[in-house]
Amino acid sequence: MANEKIKKISKTKIEKKLRKKTNEQLRNLVILLKKQEGKWLLVAELLARPRRKSIKVNIDKINRLTKKDSIAVVPGKVLGKGNIDHTITLAAFSFSKEAREKLKNCQLLDISQLVEKKPKNFKIIM
Repeated sequence: MANEKIKKISKTKIEKKLRKKTNEQLRNLVILLKKQEGKWLLVAELLARPRRKSIKVNIDKINRLTKKDSIAVVPGKVLGKGNIDHTITLAAFSFSKEAREKLKNCQLLDISQLVEKKPKNFKIIM
């Protein structure tokens, strides 16, 4: 099902949405992701959404959807509600202060840092 969604994503539509963004860091990240293949195009599309549709994920949801030593990407902000009982590698656009404190045992990355590592398997959490 994820492959069907990836085929429907238009780079032109991402570019049009990107014109309205004023955050330079976000613009550069979406441009970088748009040039990648596979799931990264979906992450670019999710980051280019309007602010009212932006993704915010709590730690308890990340805990439910991941397993030990897995790699997860949140195309938005990670919030601090809940706890995590295993270690993971987590990449997101931003983290709240409380989330950073609760995720001390996990490896926290910016999405662009994870793109450079080129992981083969990762999970997108929305």
